[in-house]
Amino acid sequence: MANERTEPLQLNLGSLRSAMSLTLHTHHASRIWHGRAPTEGRPGIIGLNGFIGAMNKMKRGAEQDDPYSDWWMLRIEDKLADTKTRLQTLRDQVDQALADVPSALSLGENMNVQPVKLPLFVNAQLGFMAVYLLADYDDLARKLILAHHTALIDRSTLERWLNDGAHALRSLFSLAQQYRYSGTTRDDFAAKNAAARAALEKFGELPQDVLEGTRRSRFAPPIARRTNKPGTPPAAPAIVPDAQASTGGAADGAAGDEGVGA
Repeated sequence: MANERTEPLQLNLGSLRSAMSLTLHTHHASRIWHGRAPTEGRPGIIGLNGFIGAMNKMKRGAEQDDPYSDWWMLRIEDKLADTKTRLQTLRDQVDQALADVPSALSLGENMNVQPVKLPLFVNAQLGFMAVYLLADYDDLARKLILAHHTALIDRSTLERWLNDGAHALRSLFSLAQQYRYSGTTRDDFAAKNAAARAALEKFGELPQDVLEGTRRSRFAPPIARRTNKPGTPPAAPAIVPDAQASTGGAADGAAGDEGVGA
């Protein structure tokens, strides 16, 4: 018995999942979630759900060694930081206004009696960062509405600050809406093959450090090394290049991949 070999224990573990949802209290934040439908003379903008879908695709593209996806992740990361700074500036302004409340007066938080609870399916860290920004904007909008209700700011200031915050988020989503998966890898560029030439013509030049893979987003995934020769597609491509990104609230479902909770 002592000489018998023990077979290693096989554990067939699945993926980790967690249920997530976002609770919004204001119509202003809800409109950002849904996005803006296209109208005559004004293009549509994806909402948060569409942004998350774009980030999921972008992350998978970077994982497949698409240098353009890596470049887009860097651009979005910078834009997220800029959006956070803009919202923080607005928060500082409304906090200053609320500081004028007399000490004898106590103001509670204005919470919606029937908030909307939205399910989240996020696979990319950059998507989570946008979720945090929308939650921050929702909180900011509640404080602005309270400040106006209590005569601490006038209506024009209320509308201007609400619009400034919404514009910052829509600018972020509008940038992400332009992302397209190139279908190329760094091996294609090293070989200078037809796929690389076509990508250069369509998407333009890349910074050299991004092309070499020495500069990537801090949230970039590990690169899955391919066994295919440069220029030949993988047997089962995980990403289908977009034709056109969908816009508007109702269309966001198409852009929001079948992501799952982290």
